[in-house]
Amino acid sequence: MTGPLTGITVLDFSRVLAAPLATQILAELGATVVKVERPGSGDETRGFEPRLPHGESAYFFAFNRGKKSVTLDLKDPRGQAVARRLASHADVVVENFLPGAMDRMGLGYADLARPDLVYVSATGFGQTGPDRDRKGYDTVFQALSGVMAMTGEPEGPPSKTGIPVADMTSGLWVVIAVLSGLAGRAASGRGRHLDVSMMDVQLSLHALNAARLFALGEDPTRTGTEHPGRVPSAAFQAGDGEWLHISGSDQHWAPLCAVLGLDDLAADPALRANAGRVEQRARVMKALRGAIAQHDRDPLVKELRAAEVPAGAVRSVREALADPHAVARGVVGEFTHPVEGTFPALRTPLRETAGEPAGLGVPPLLGADTDDVLAGLGLSPAEIEELRTEGVIR
Repeated sequence: MTGPLTGITVLDFSRVLAAPLATQILAELGATVVKVERPGSGDETRGFEPRLPHGESAYFFAFNRGKKSVTLDLKDPRGQAVARRLASHADVVVENFLPGAMDRMGLGYADLARPDLVYVSATGFGQTGPDRDRKGYDTVFQALSGVMAMTGEPEGPPSKTGIPVADMTSGLWVVIAVLSGLAGRAASGRGRHLDVSMMDVQLSLHALNAARLFALGEDPTRTGTEHPGRVPSAAFQAGDGEWLHISGSDQHWAPLCAVLGLDDLAADPALRANAGRVEQRARVMKALRGAIAQHDRDPLVKELRAAEVPAGAVRSVREALADPHAVARGVVGEFTHPVEGTFPALRTPLRETAGEPAGLGVPPLLGADTDDVLAGLGLSPAEIEELRTEGVIR
């Protein structure tokens, strides 16, 4: 079964995480993605930990499946000329250099712009504004955006999230930019230059926090696992030392109290609506913690789910990926790499309802497709060898 983006060619100048995640998603949806890398070293993440037995990077593997790798020195005018020829055959260009860098190489939107080209620039702070020339990293964006201030326990220090949320969410917005550009082109015949700022993406994640700020004038602060506007919604420690999370609305309150034997709370009319439970948060949470501590986690979760109370065990990553439902959904697949052999990977979480999940793409060896791709542009074997001898490709 062909993917929905079959026939679309993406020229990928991006490195590290956010935009490479996006182009991997596009590749696994069927697009042909040509990844341009520096001769000799390639994408920086080829050297990142963790390393596999034969030296390849599991970090690189996580975000570069299904792509073609072409080495090209973009500082060399001959490399730039080849890149422009590649762009002339592409539907989409994705880049994540600082603003102006692609222009200086003759590869900016104005240099490449065909009426139908979709060009996506993914940067830390966007193409405009006083911070446009600043570099940034995932945790820096978490700090600057307020995400870090909102993460952790109220009595503790700010904390980063357990995943690189700034990179991962920005990667998804790069995908959205590409798909919206292609949809617009399908309707009008024209492409466009789309600007994705990692900082903008992080600020957009504050939709609920901003609603409290705008409605109440309240600058939200971290609440641990508790929800600022709903009680109960928090993680609780069970009697066996394990943790579970409960998130209930009004219709779940009476069943929750019944499972835990909290008849006095269930009978209190002031607690039947969420607003009353929020007002008496300390009393309600103390009672819930005490009652839950009398139960082992897994039997209690089973009983709560039988009562249709939203609850789940707090799992490790290993436990979550090994869960029977995740296994049945085929969340973890595998590919066979020419150097490292068979290796597991997480599938892109989008699939058609009919048929089996599509196979996983293989992360390319550095420059594995250089000769084939350049030959497809019309370069002769002698021209390709000359570029290699002069270090433009490797």
